[in-house]
Amino acid sequence: MELKLGNENFQRAASCFIRMEVFVLERNIPLAEEFDNLDTPERVYAVVYDENLPVATGRIVIEDEKTIRPTRIATLKAYRKQNLGAKIMKAIEAYGVKNGYIHSLVHAEQTAVGFYQKLGYKICSDIYYEDGVPCQSLEKALV
Repeated sequence: MELKLGNENFQRAASCFIRMEVFVLERNIPLAEEFDNLDTPERVYAVVYDENLPVATGRIVIEDEKTIRPTRIATLKAYRKQNLGAKIMKAIEAYGVKNGYIHSLVHAEQTAVGFYQKLGYKICSDIYYEDGVPCQSLEKALV
């Protein structure tokens, strides 16, 4: 398996393929909510490929001059339990450090809070709702 990070058209398409499978078809998130105005040509995506098949992804949003926000972390069902989500997060964090960011912030569904805590993230908000789903924000110092 190979991880690629970039903003090429094929990277965005690969990420959207995974997100369509996981969030729209599997989790029933409305199409218009999943594919938002943050999916722009300059957006950087991390994608793990099994040969030519994209199997895990994450999107990088720049919050401010110090903070990145990993979003849309997803892995195809057949590839879960292989630590691909952690691999995606480490690549996003490394991208952040390389580009001068010192802080990472995630908005996590309540069911994913433990995943982020295992990666060193600390809860920094009360529970709130996004699209009717309970979430919490978590943060991590990158340096």
